[in-house]
Amino acid sequence: MNKTESNRDRENREFTEKIIQIHEESKKRYGAPKIHETLEKQGHKISLKRVQRLMKVADIRSIIVKKFRPTPSKEKVEERENIINRDFSTTTINQKWVGDITYIHTLRDGWCYLASVLDLHSRKVIGYSFGRSMTTELVEKALENAYVTQKPNDGVIFHSDLGSQYTSDSFAEKIQDYKMTHSFSHKGSPYDNACIESFHAILKKEEVNHVQYLDFNAARVELFKYIEGWYNRKRIHGSIGYLTPQEMEDLALHQAA
Repeated sequence: MNKTESNRDRENREFTEKIIQIHEESKKRYGAPKIHETLEKQGHKISLKRVQRLMKVADIRSIIVKKFRPTPSKEKVEERENIINRDFSTTTINQKWVGDITYIHTLRDGWCYLASVLDLHSRKVIGYSFGRSMTTELVEKALENAYVTQKPNDGVIFHSDLGSQYTSDSFAEKIQDYKMTHSFSHKGSPYDNACIESFHAILKKEEVNHVQYLDFNAARVELFKYIEGWYNRKRIHGSIGYLTPQEMEDLALHQAA
C-alpha cells in the first residue's frame, strides 16, 4: 500500500517551500526569527520553534553569523558636545539623524568610501554618497541628499563621530545652513553612534563580504540595489516592530497627516 501524506506532513512540506522562498528572496540573509515574522505577516499561523525545526531539517541557514561589536577608536581628537548621549528615542521621523563613513573594497579601484545618513525613527537610509576618497565633500553630499529627500523642519539633531570630515569648518557651515544641531560621539566610544555603525556592519555581513566588486561603478550599482531595493524597502527590522524602514516612515507620515 502507498503511504498517504498526513495533514501534518503536507503542512510541513508547504511551510518548507514558503521558508525556502522567503530565504531565497532575502538572498539567504534571513534567519528563523525574520522568516517567522514574514510568514506571520503573510497570515500563516506557525510557531518560531517549528520554523527553526523545518529550517534545520531542510539545512537552511542564514549567511549572517556574527553579531555587531564596535571597536573603540584610538585617534587623538578634541571632544565636542554629545547632545544625543545614546538617547536614540524619537516620536517621529526627522528628529534625529546619524551619519558615518565605511570602507568598500574593489579590485580595480582599491578602497572606496560610503557615507550614510540614517533616520533614527524609521532606521531608513535617507541619504548616502559613494566616492573614491574619504573627503568632507563625501559626507556633505550624503547630508545634502538626505536634506533634499526628507525636506525636514528646522532643528534636526545630526549625530556623527569626531572624524575630520565631520569636524571640518565646511561641514559645520552645511549644518548651519540646514538649521540643524550637530551632536558628536565621545572619543573612542562607537556605542555613541551604534545605530549607523550597526547599519554598516549589516551592509558588510549581508552584502559586501559575500561579493568582490570589479570597480567603483560596479560597487556603486550594487550598493544602490542593496540600500534602496533591499534595506529600505524589503528588510524587516526587529527594533521597529518588524516593519521595513519605508513602512515605518510611511506610518509616521500617516500619523502626522
